[in-house]
Amino acid sequence: MPLKSRSASSAQPGKQEKPKRAPAPKPARRSTAIRQTIKATARADKKFVPLVVVAFVVTFAVVFGIGLALDRPILFAILAVLLGLLAALVVTGRRASAAAFSGIEGQPGAAAAVLGAMRGQWHVTPAVGITRQQDFVHRVVGRPGVVLVAEGGGSRPRELLTAELRKTRRLIGDTPLYDVVVGDGPGRVPIDRLQSHLMKLPRNLKPRAVNDLEARLKAVGGMAMPIPKGPMPGMGRMPRGKQR
Repeated sequence: MPLKSRSASSAQPGKQEKPKRAPAPKPARRSTAIRQTIKATARADKKFVPLVVVAFVVTFAVVFGIGLALDRPILFAILAVLLGLLAALVVTGRRASAAAFSGIEGQPGAAAAVLGAMRGQWHVTPAVGITRQQDFVHRVVGRPGVVLVAEGGGSRPRELLTAELRKTRRLIGDTPLYDVVVGDGPGRVPIDRLQSHLMKLPRNLKPRAVNDLEARLKAVGGMAMPIPKGPMPGMGRMPRGKQR
């Protein structure tokens, strides 16, 4: 009697071999991005490295000194290292954000890059208004309502913003409308404070109303001229605002 060979065809119908899972990718991208951010910040900010060292040393010395006074040096030495690293990370984040903002300040479309990095229910339409001198007005729809953000030099952004305010008011009716001019000087918001300025505005609309308002404005359309996206040469990712 011939022997039956075991093969894939002899397997029971309906049963399939499970495909082998590919090995999980190593978190190399995140560590590489962190290294690049630190290197870029160190190149742009000469005080970055000394401030990080000072933050760690001072925090370690204070906490370890408390441990010596309480006669628990080993426990407080471990705690001092952890808190020192935390202080260094806080300084790193703040200096990296400042370096990133300074790297794009004054470039066309810088405000649009900052607005586009905001987390939460914020709908950004860049360049709903534009001049030949590359002054822009960007529209932001969120929980506060509609915010028009102007950027540019001299008095041109304010003039462009006034025209866009009249046009937008006709479209949105009684919906709250805010305006911001980015820059240094009286009545302007520095670009590194633009995200926090918008997040401090009152939340006047429900999430569903925000989506309906954005859909209505999108249907009407606008200029939406192309502008440089993410004008951040060598500075990594734009700092993101907190979600609200």
